[in-house]
Amino acid sequence: MIDGMDEHKARASAWFRSLRDQILAAFEDLEDAVAGTSPTDPAPGRFEVTETEREGGGGGGLMSVMRGGRVFEKVGVNVSTVHGRLAERAQRAMAARGVPGMEADPRFWASGISLVAHMQNPHVPAVHMNTRMFWTPHAWWFGGGSDLNPCLEYPEDTEHFHATLRTACEAHSPDAYPRFKAWADEYFFVPHRGRARGVGGIFYDDLNTGDWEADFAFTQEIGRAFLPAFVPLVERRDATPWTEADRDAQLIHRGLYAEYNLVYDRGTKFGLETGHDANAVLMSLPPLAKWV
Repeated sequence: MIDGMDEHKARASAWFRSLRDQILAAFEDLEDAVAGTSPTDPAPGRFEVTETEREGGGGGGLMSVMRGGRVFEKVGVNVSTVHGRLAERAQRAMAARGVPGMEADPRFWASGISLVAHMQNPHVPAVHMNTRMFWTPHAWWFGGGSDLNPCLEYPEDTEHFHATLRTACEAHSPDAYPRFKAWADEYFFVPHRGRARGVGGIFYDDLNTGDWEADFAFTQEIGRAFLPAFVPLVERRDATPWTEADRDAQLIHRGLYAEYNLVYDRGTKFGLETGHDANAVLMSLPPLAKWV
């Protein structure tokens, strides 16, 4: 039995909320930095914030979505803290991952932040980030990561993104980056297309070294690395002229992103199976996409 976790849960939940606040402010600053050149240009985008609830009670969160901005076509940054009892199907899934005691006591608690950004300019890459903590009466762990999803890849952008994540990982463990990069390459592969969703990043799950403080510190490091990994790419590419062919490539790539999230993504499946707000769970889907 895992005892004495209430303080740890509260700290993790509060930190995910604080990271969300930092990201919202940074993204609205990016919107403000792009000056309109005519009266018909859109106003700087702002986040609309909606409270979410888990079906049947058991917590909820905040869904923050910006649509139709100057920089972001659609971006969502969600935080949630939910709890309850896992349904039988979710219990089996957890037991298959090695979580003990699910049949005897299927209670759970989970908190985290999840972000997906789809950009106006096809030269600016889409991006995903999440970090989370999960608890059951017999186990706890952290998970998360970031991955970059350009439709028009610039190798120097890919290198910057990975180098920032590498530095964050190496501050805690010399072997974390290669392990978690390989995990991301495997996790974000789209089998039915025979290709990766993007250019990768890092992904980890089931992180429990036995030292909660160390694992929480690592997860915070990964969360803090997101803005310096991504914002410089937006600033570098947002003014790049683009063509209708570029836009077409962007929409087709978004179709690949939608396929992955609906068919394979573990977080999407868990959120829907545990009764979390469906709009919040499906926030990751792009506003427009196309298939050939």
